Amino acid sequence: MRFQTQLVPAHLIRRYKRFLADCTLEDGREVTAHCANPGSMMGLAAQGTKIWLEPNDDPKKKLNYGWRLVDHENGHFTGVDTSLPNRVLRASLEARAVEQLAAYTTVRPEVKYGTNSRIDFLLTGDGLPDAYVEVKSVTLCRVPGLAEFPDSVTARGAKHMAELATVARQGHRAVLLYLVQRTDCAYVDIARDIDPTYAKAHEDATKAGVETLCIGTRISPEGITLASPLALGRPTR
Repeated sequence: MRFQTQLVPAHLIRRYKRFLADCTLEDGREVTAHCANPGSMMGLAAQGTKIWLEPNDDPKKKLNYGWRLVDHENGHFTGVDTSLPNRVLRASLEARAVEQLAAYTTVRPEVKYGTNSRIDFLLTGDGLPDAYVEVKSVTLCRVPGLAEFPDSVTARGAKHMAELATVARQGHRAVLLYLVQRTDCAYVDIARDIDPTYAKAHEDATKAGVETLCIGTRISPEGITLASPLALGRPTR
């Protein structure tokens, strides 16, 4: 997926009220950008961090910039917009480019299920059990090479785990897909110290038959695409 508008570099002044970020452009102008990320963004929002913004001239939007990337200035990037993974994944699912789910021929986004919830994608195909796919954007990295989820307590995430477990017990295919919006990680694990309740919900869902898939991304100021599968668990020394 290519960004709709060419990104421009900036440096972060501060992130506040969850969805706002004050930034300095290369020409010295200070602007406020929309930050489409409800999480804590641990390790990604320090003052002075190099970032990339997407300009827009949409009169319906209150802000003229959206914060899209953190540039680690070592060749690696992190995508901070939590709305992008579903867009990237939808295109890949429709192209049948995700190996574990390639047999499915129909992709339906945002289908109601459970208790006042919507599954990110419902996949169907002749002779196959319906596949309920829940997508989580992963951006936290506290140990080199290891991505973790969540980066803050997520009661909503625990609720999703319970609902996926119910789907699995009903005989459907239930899939939790961690899409890692970082280019510097090869492993994915649960941040049990941050949210023990979510960790327990993930464990219970796994026992009920919920599958966990971890997929990396290729990220640059030009766009974001899916990369190779990543290993679930912590790296062994």
